[in-house]
Amino acid sequence: MYQKSIELLNKAVADELAAVHQYMYFHFHCDDQGYDLLAALFKRTAIEEMLHIERIAERILFLKGDVILKASAEVDPIQDVQAMLEFGVKSEQQAVKDYNLWANECAQNADSASKKVFEDLVTDEERHFDQFDTELENIAKFGERYLALQSIERSKTRAAGAPAE
Repeated sequence: MYQKSIELLNKAVADELAAVHQYMYFHFHCDDQGYDLLAALFKRTAIEEMLHIERIAERILFLKGDVILKASAEVDPIQDVQAMLEFGVKSEQQAVKDYNLWANECAQNADSASKKVFEDLVTDEERHFDQFDTELENIAKFGERYLALQSIERSKTRAAGAPAE
């Protein structure tokens, strides 16, 4: 009865798992380059995507389906910060589009609870989009100075004796 919902929910698990991998990759590289604020943003977003997987998996199991933990894509080895943010913006826009569509499909199959799961995910993905888009706007507005300030702040903190994370 809920086979279509289970299929769509597992597509979401695959996409969210790919996002976790990609955003953690971005986190590692931003941290390595000294961009603490962006590293934290990518890490926090990856953790939120993990929480999405958990929420989706709970729904799949409730529907008596099996959770398929296979990422929908491999990590794209992007190391340029602006390209990372552009990737994030594009990914979050696609997630919003997909989740809106899948919410409607669940509704057409009389599964309002799965529809609500997707609607709730849309809200989170729109916030992620906004955060990445704001960072891109800051880079456009302030240029390389914006990124340099993050590196300088880390240097100041470490020079003052704060432990490295």
